[in-house]
Amino acid sequence: MNNFGLLRSIGKINKSGKEAGIIYVKVRFRRRALFVLSWGNIPPVWETKELMMKIWVDADACPGVIKEILFRAAKRTGITVTLVANHYLQTPKLRQIKFLKVPPGFDVADDEIVKRVEAGDLVITADIPLAAEVIEKGAQALNPRGERYSSENIRSLLSMRDFMDTMRSSGVDTGGGPAPLNLTDRQAFANQLDRFLSAYPNN
Repeated sequence: MNNFGLLRSIGKINKSGKEAGIIYVKVRFRRRALFVLSWGNIPPVWETKELMMKIWVDADACPGVIKEILFRAAKRTGITVTLVANHYLQTPKLRQIKFLKVPPGFDVADDEIVKRVEAGDLVITADIPLAAEVIEKGAQALNPRGERYSSENIRSLLSMRDFMDTMRSSGVDTGGGPAPLNLTDRQAFANQLDRFLSAYPNN
């Protein structure tokens, strides 16, 4: 039975008002959970509730081309994308794209993301300590270059980061910062994001 047939059947079952209760239906193509409520002879009340995961963006250091990929994904899927930064950012005028400005300060944006993120959410960040914290809360993390952080690799990445910090503090030349984002990086990020969205049960 397709989704439309399922909804019609439920409506007929409850239209008589003989049975009170709640029927819970996931409507995959609408990305909503649908509640059907009926009391006595009152016709059913149809109510929707958001069940989708959210995307949080560590936006101060996030490249503009990656933001554009996320904006397109939000428009296409309806998923909520929230950019967190300590300075104003211009975003498309879509209800599912939000901007959260935090006060200036070291790790203020990171702390805000950790406070608000929930299990199942996705965080876009190149900050390995932030990725480790959100993974501990049951969220997932993706680097703007398309590298997926996980519980399997985050400890080794943290260790490598700390080692490189120690080397730099000792005056060792570690080769400078990361290379500029290129087309391969952008494509890797877009592919990983698509895999994540298609694998999530409410998308």
